Amino acid sequence: MIEVEVHSSLKDFLREQGNRDWPHHLTMARLVARTLRLGRSALMQTGSSSKRYCTSYLMPVLLGDWSVIIVIPELKQAHLINQEIPNLQKWLGINKQVRIGTKWQTGDQLLITSPQNWIRDRVYQENKFPKQIPTIIDRADHLEEWAIQQLTISLEVSDWDNLLQTNPQDAELIRNSRVKLTKAIFNHPVNPYQCYVLEQPERDILVYILQILAKKQALTPKFAQFWHLFNSPHHPFRLNSQPSPLLWVSRETSTGFFSLHIAPAEVAIALNPIWRQQPVVFIGSFLDRESQAPVYREKFGLPEMLCLQYSPNRQQECLRLYLPDRFPLPNNPQFRSAFIEQARILVGFSRNNQQPAVILIEDVPLRAQVAAALAAQIGSQVQVDSTEVTDTGILVTGWQFWKQHQDQLPTPKLLIIATLPLPSLENPLVASRVAHLKRGRKDWFRLYLLPTALNIIQQTIIPVRESQGIIALLDNRVNSRSYGKAILSALEPCARINYIDPTWFFNDD
Repeated sequence: MIEVEVHSSLKDFLREQGNRDWPHHLTMARLVARTLRLGRSALMQTGSSSKRYCTSYLMPVLLGDWSVIIVIPELKQAHLINQEIPNLQKWLGINKQVRIGTKWQTGDQLLITSPQNWIRDRVYQENKFPKQIPTIIDRADHLEEWAIQQLTISLEVSDWDNLLQTNPQDAELIRNSRVKLTKAIFNHPVNPYQCYVLEQPERDILVYILQILAKKQALTPKFAQFWHLFNSPHHPFRLNSQPSPLLWVSRETSTGFFSLHIAPAEVAIALNPIWRQQPVVFIGSFLDRESQAPVYREKFGLPEMLCLQYSPNRQQECLRLYLPDRFPLPNNPQFRSAFIEQARILVGFSRNNQQPAVILIEDVPLRAQVAAALAAQIGSQVQVDSTEVTDTGILVTGWQFWKQHQDQLPTPKLLIIATLPLPSLENPLVASRVAHLKRGRKDWFRLYLLPTALNIIQQTIIPVRESQGIIALLDNRVNSRSYGKAILSALEPCARINYIDPTWFFNDD
């Protein structure tokens, strides 16, 4: 049976290569082989970074007599195609055809493609990939982000210009509508998120022009797609029983331009049909706080399937967590001065190591104050929202920047967290999603805010855990709020102290 062959081969490979830094290789490889053999879907939470576990699913993919599609971000494709797969093929003495591409070709055995390309093909039935081919989605922690990216339709300045050029006979209508929308949109008060939910008067302006041009069959393809999602129950992710999709606008004050965006309120509506087209193995570091991933599966419309959650090695991957007692809450006036003082002390100790320190602060004014205070003490090694960070540098940034650039930056020895990455209800788009869940009588905190925060935290701490770094969590809500237990549980295993231990900052060697 293929599971036995995979187990034996991987065991020998790991023994020869000395690659035993992840304890679940053999278990995961057997289960992936089984799901591929049976043509069933599965979901696996590894609690580890992709580079550590990818060997486990590549071994059955290469050994088995089957064709497979691996869906993985473009930044991670090179690691597979240039390092992991050649090493395994050479050791196994096989030469399975492997390539990176955007479309399945006759003779393909293993195709590596991007999540954006695969999701778009499945949702919009572009038929670039045959049905029933087993598919592995690696880094499935980001599935919602990828799905929203593909399902969002945006009308930019160029789309309005194209509409105007295509319909010169309706130029006055188009210009007047655009001017009215611009005036209404720029009347919104400034917010730090630069996005605004479209209010009813603005919707009325938009509906008026789109209805007229639609009746004349004068909409350009982009506008027609936007109108179909907004108005048609037959769109791939719009059903009669479902509420209206999210509609929002972003604007650029300096240019006076705006962009309209529309997306499904729930991605499950769009994604549910595609899981029946082929067996899928979802693999990610952290997908859900529970092993059966009920929240994750509900979010994406996933059917019942084999679900597994692997635990970190409690001895080799024990996170060092500094969590002071009675630290001022983020909304306390004393929080700023207390945080700056803590950051100075912690960064001062971390200077003993040849690894950077990262300080995550969502509050922009506080971010500037902390950076200024540290720069006065340390100098130019302090960087704000920069990818040019040295091994001994200090990066002061927000959650979004870190999330986007974490894979390209060196792993920090010290990670200081000012506040938990709970989506802010002051963000109009977040508030709109929460309102949608409330209308459906759903637990918006458990289904949206908390899972989002847990996912971001896990993606952030996993590399620090694996390098046995230090996390300083200075948001005392984990001690005073009911959801704090869920946050702390996600940080396990950890050695937790409420005082600064200087010995933690000494080089282990």
